Amino acid sequence: MFEKVLIANRGEIAIRIMRACRELDMKSVAVYSDADKTSLYTNYADEKVPLGNPSPKQSYLNIEKIIDAAIETGADAIHPGYGFLAENPELGIQCEKNGMKLIGPSGNAILKMGDKITSKQIMKKAGVPVIEGTKDGIEKIDEAIKVADKIGYPVIVKASAGGGGIGMRAVYSEDELVRAIESVQSLAATNFGDSTVFIEKYLEKPRHIEFQVLGDEHGNTIHVGDRECSIQRRHQKLLEEAPSPIMTDELRERMGESAVKAAESIDYNSAGTIEFLYENGEYYFLEMNTRIQVEHPITEIVTNTDLVKEQILIAAGEELQYAQEDININGHAIECRINAEDPLNDFAPNPGKITGYRSPGGPGVRLDSGVYMNYTIPTFYDSMISKLIVSGRTREDAISRMRRALSEYIILGVKTTIPFHKAILRNEAFINGDLHTHFVDEHKTGINQEMENVIEEDLETVNRMKSTFMPGKKVAAISTAVGTYFTAAKSQQLNK
Repeated sequence: MFEKVLIANRGEIAIRIMRACRELDMKSVAVYSDADKTSLYTNYADEKVPLGNPSPKQSYLNIEKIIDAAIETGADAIHPGYGFLAENPELGIQCEKNGMKLIGPSGNAILKMGDKITSKQIMKKAGVPVIEGTKDGIEKIDEAIKVADKIGYPVIVKASAGGGGIGMRAVYSEDELVRAIESVQSLAATNFGDSTVFIEKYLEKPRHIEFQVLGDEHGNTIHVGDRECSIQRRHQKLLEEAPSPIMTDELRERMGESAVKAAESIDYNSAGTIEFLYENGEYYFLEMNTRIQVEHPITEIVTNTDLVKEQILIAAGEELQYAQEDININGHAIECRINAEDPLNDFAPNPGKITGYRSPGGPGVRLDSGVYMNYTIPTFYDSMISKLIVSGRTREDAISRMRRALSEYIILGVKTTIPFHKAILRNEAFINGDLHTHFVDEHKTGINQEMENVIEEDLETVNRMKSTFMPGKKVAAISTAVGTYFTAAKSQQLNK
């Protein structure tokens, strides 16, 4: 078992991993850039090591600095969390060279699943359904045109090394195809250092359904249920729930078996996620994320598991604590990603100082957060403030609970996605479970109109509750600030 774990990450996920370490009686080490000197996670850790320059390349992506920090503190394992180095096989190589353990899968598994062409070929061989498309990267435009004609438009052009929704473009005609390929190639080369692209059949209104998997070094592999992740903007998730509203026992068995096959085909030995697209009764492999997911808490809640602890134990050489028959789905859970973004301005980032803060609570509410009153959200990193997670006996119960929790959640000083989530939870199509990956775009007008109502209601709530979370001298200033936000938001909508 490990004695000390260095967390090569920041924010809420760093705290989440530290909590798991504390329950396992392991010491934790935080690393932090100059921009994160005052972050909550640095004070939660048992030890902390500065990384200097806030640029990701100079801090959280700098493997040499991370390894040096681990050596300096005597850490015997490194947990990369998600993002940053979580899917960089070089970190594992350097860990091994320095006598440390990476809490994650093998570099070989990361490499296989990090390339969309290779991963698709592996899945097809393993008997996992895949979407029809090119077998290899596109070398000749003429070949791409022939393939597109064969499978039928629309098609989607994808970067082989892409991730996070970057390097994807839907194409509806041959005239668009050449421009799309050139555009995605350029984007892929800039973002991933690899211009390889491929094309496949484009599903116009698919659901995004993923399965959590766990595999150990002793040949045991299970799935830990499903999650619905169809509420997205620009292919990036905003709201997730478990289980999927359309899931049946029969469908879960089929998709779960495919997820296990996928993990077994690469001898996977960590926590990971198999992502599928689902449409008209059929599902297809999308990609595998070889790391812990942002949305892992909703699975933990409905299955009564601790995925991060399990991930650490697997890395320590332990066998899985669960067999497949131990995994049962109970109740329903929803997660809202609370980002410092302006949802009325195409989700533009809005970092800055939090001048008012009151967190939600009560039955069935979990808040994974790394912020606090007067904390300044840096400009250098992801815009996530926190993850608000609720659970209920049924989906209807969970929706009602999330509405209540969001009504209690007050963040001032920066614009957040809270109004957006409130609007989504009032949307009739969402309530009915009629979801797909283009939901936000399809319902954009109605969502924006509802956000106007939400912001006005929020102004009243803040004014009513301001004395409970703000010093008296700042009350007037806060009222003015909230009023200014509402006025600007309303004006923004009128000018569209």
